[in-house]
Amino acid sequence: MKHFKDSKKYIGICAGLVCCLAAATPLEASAAASLEDSVLQTAGVASLLVSTGRTEEEYLEAARQAEGAAWGYTNIGIANVDSGNLNVREQPSTEGKLVGKMPKNSACEVLESADGWAHIKSGEVEGYVSLEYLFTGPDAKLAASDLVRTVAVANTDGLNVREQPSLEGAILTQVPEGEELEYVETVDGWVKVSIDGEEAYISSEYVTVEEKLDTAITMTELLYGQGVSDVRVELVEYAKQFLGNPYVYGGTSLTKGADCSGFVLSVFKKFGVSLSHHSGSQANAGTKIAAGDLQPGDLVFYGNSRGTVNHVAIYIGGGQVIHASSPTTGIKISKYNYRTPVKCVKILQD
Repeated sequence: MKHFKDSKKYIGICAGLVCCLAAATPLEASAAASLEDSVLQTAGVASLLVSTGRTEEEYLEAARQAEGAAWGYTNIGIANVDSGNLNVREQPSTEGKLVGKMPKNSACEVLESADGWAHIKSGEVEGYVSLEYLFTGPDAKLAASDLVRTVAVANTDGLNVREQPSLEGAILTQVPEGEELEYVETVDGWVKVSIDGEEAYISSEYVTVEEKLDTAITMTELLYGQGVSDVRVELVEYAKQFLGNPYVYGGTSLTKGADCSGFVLSVFKKFGVSLSHHSGSQANAGTKIAAGDLQPGDLVFYGNSRGTVNHVAIYIGGGQVIHASSPTTGIKISKYNYRTPVKCVKILQD
């Protein structure tokens, strides 16, 4: 089997498919023409196919299946932005009120399209997005096939996550009902997951394994609370600009990649605060506070079964944190108790 090496060869394949139509019977030509339409429409994602090493046969098969429901969507759309988020507005206009944001590569149901705008629903958000920044039709289906991830969803509250696949295994942390964890594999009644890059185990009795695509974030989820200082608002707004950017172990780049402490270090550096590139050391900076006293801009730390800090996130208000989670999910927003916090720290002395 041959792989796509460049866009020129991709276009050549499309041309070859067109030539084959001439020798086909009327019925065969009709079917091939439908496929041709799908293939030609996907020229906009040729670079995506090249980067994933899709074979010609796999590509054409994906094109054949580009119509119809998949992953719970009947008419799927995928946010096509280089960085940042795709604005979801109340009305089909750049003057429309913001009702949510679709992170890069997140999915939506396209309800209808007209005049350069798509009426969409994504998660809890419904509104309008510019078609200029949205993959639709075969483009979206093909893009989604490379973006879908398998997750283990907790179906009970306070679910124990263990270091070993045994009831005797030390409890690493607990997660709330509905929390999605990165799925690795299922072995002998236990689901192996990854939490912020650390492998752990959950009894398969208490999770549901399913395929998921990311969805939009509501404006409510992005709001803070009353009485929050300007510097805290500015810091959190700044941090959220990098939502969806990559996780890179040892990295400190907010655009090219950072790990958990590197992300925090670089965000706070923007505001004149110097922190070390180590979550354990960051946990000893500032002032320890109770979880109930968290304000946007404070830090939340997580640890292993022995209480040793191994992950850090920035609290953004509304019971949520933003953090560089893992190579799979990159910089994301989670509930602050998506795993049990071991310490909360106030760094900003406002």
